[in-house]
Amino acid sequence: MGGPMEGIKVVEMGVWVAGPSCAAILADWGADVVKIEPPNGDPFRGLFASALGAAVPINPPFEIDNRGKKSICLNLENAEGLALGKKLLDEADVFVSNMRPRVLEQFGMDYETVRKTNPRIVYAQLTGQGPDGPDSNRASYDIGGFWSRAGVAASLTAAGQSIPQQRGGMGDHMTGLAGAGAISAALFKRERTGEGQRVAASLVRTGVYMMGWDYSLEMRLGARTAPYDRYHAPNPIINSFQTKDERWIWLLLLQGDRHWPDLCAALGRNDLLTDERWNNIIKRRDNADALVRELDPVFASKTLDEWGPIFDAHNVWFAPVNTITQAREDPLVQGAGAFTEVTGPDGAIPMINTPVDFYGTPHQAQGPSPELGQHTEEILLEMGYDWDKIIALKEAGAIP
Repeated sequence: MGGPMEGIKVVEMGVWVAGPSCAAILADWGADVVKIEPPNGDPFRGLFASALGAAVPINPPFEIDNRGKKSICLNLENAEGLALGKKLLDEADVFVSNMRPRVLEQFGMDYETVRKTNPRIVYAQLTGQGPDGPDSNRASYDIGGFWSRAGVAASLTAAGQSIPQQRGGMGDHMTGLAGAGAISAALFKRERTGEGQRVAASLVRTGVYMMGWDYSLEMRLGARTAPYDRYHAPNPIINSFQTKDERWIWLLLLQGDRHWPDLCAALGRNDLLTDERWNNIIKRRDNADALVRELDPVFASKTLDEWGPIFDAHNVWFAPVNTITQAREDPLVQGAGAFTEVTGPDGAIPMINTPVDFYGTPHQAQGPSPELGQHTEEILLEMGYDWDKIIALKEAGAIP
């Protein structure tokens, strides 16, 4: 089960999450991915233990975004090490990097230089603010370009509330998916023309696209959207309610007037149908606070497991609000293929799955994340270097 990218050679020079996640997706899809690392490694390798404040034997976030790759350790500050890196690019189908443009230019790994010796390469840049604008070299994690500058955090913060904390890698992983899609399209184009091209995805663009409804409302109608709490939802039956066992249910009743009678019947509150405050979608919006407070004790009268069959019988659309632990145990999430196992040196490693399926060319995660420089000698041997030359490269400081 090699996947649709089988036979594609990818070189990644990435750190942290966005670039590595993009290359990890390609590896899951069957590509042969070589990760170029400096002698001290991708800095994300060591961050997790320090963030936890305790020594841990593994780094699960790093594993997700680096599984199935080969790691080669090169000193690009050394002329021979840099020559090795450029030779890898000359032999690659795809180059993935989230290094800042000035760094790539410094090493002669910018697109215009690379394409002179490899015009077929698909050259993918994943950046914070875009690779060409005035802030192209400004440092930016996803909490900067995606969460903050693109308006995501502010759009989720109700008036008077503190800005919520972003979970790690949210914008990075979305940008990685965008990058993988762009690379796939560019490879398709290359199959028809024989020519590679440069593609790019950025954290800020991904954030703006994710918030596209809000942006389009303001741009087209001048309507500025404002965040709201559950008591002021424009449609109070697309909303969350807490059950007797302190679980939360999210109602999915987008077509309010269509679903309102079904909800009232399920709740045993048909009297609400004739209440002048709530008998159409406009009135429910205008009187949302009172309606939510009316429904809260009704939902609190039964557990989630009790409400589920009732809602299904009355065609009330809903979803349980899961914690991570609850989602892992949810048969629906499991059945959707959200999880996989990767064969490691000590047995199976449970991991999340890439969020797409290919039914004609099934794919699977190719293996665990590599140790720093684990494949350096193996890759050099495949490139035609013998052991004498490899030893000479070590002595010259090109490789550790």
